[in-house]
Amino acid sequence: MSKFAAVCAALSLGLAGGVLADEASIRKNLAERLPNFPPIDEVSKTPIPGIYEVRVGVEVFYTDEHGHYVIQGNLIDTKTRSNLTEARIAKLTQIDFASLPLKDAILIKQGSGARKIAVFGDPNCGYCKRLERDLVALKDVSIYTFLLPILGPDSNAKSRDIWCARDRAKAWRTWMVDGNVPAKAAGPCDTGALERNLALGERHRVNGTPAIVFEDGTRAPGALPAEQIENRLVAAAKR
Repeated sequence: MSKFAAVCAALSLGLAGGVLADEASIRKNLAERLPNFPPIDEVSKTPIPGIYEVRVGVEVFYTDEHGHYVIQGNLIDTKTRSNLTEARIAKLTQIDFASLPLKDAILIKQGSGARKIAVFGDPNCGYCKRLERDLVALKDVSIYTFLLPILGPDSNAKSRDIWCARDRAKAWRTWMVDGNVPAKAAGPCDTGALERNLALGERHRVNGTPAIVFEDGTRAPGALPAEQIENRLVAAAKR
């Protein structure tokens, strides 16, 4: 090894050692001083010298190199006017669309159905009803709705009635858009999908409805208007 290469290697090891030392210090001090702080999944550098990102699941905090301080909030790049925290969380919460168990969803196909979105919805969610009215306006899209009854016992009952209906798509949409109460489920019906959907939502930290997942894995909470959904569909198709 040349003298120059040896110096570069030593510098590299020193930098790596510094990062590891900082991470160890951060983990040790936060654990000792904040015993109720959740287990840390990852510590990584930010663009700001001496400031580190501390990731807990899909939550992001910031700290100094010793873990003396914890910052909770958004990190903004003033040059690009971009929200680095928001972008990081968006990446952490992405869902692999291909991995979604679509057999457990209600499919509504509009036009060619070439484009796809998935929606987590509760039948008693007012914002879900608003979203559903906007979804009607979309063209050439397949909408996979995962029933997520999280708003109480009546949500469970309505979800069961909709899932067990002869035409699930019609029962869902006429209730959400027109207010026609779904007929009570008669006879035996396999509602295992509802339990699996709850587990799926918990696994992906879907804490509220509606939640939309696009084919590129990005997701959006809340009732986006049709124009914004269309823009996201176009963006997803380009990735």
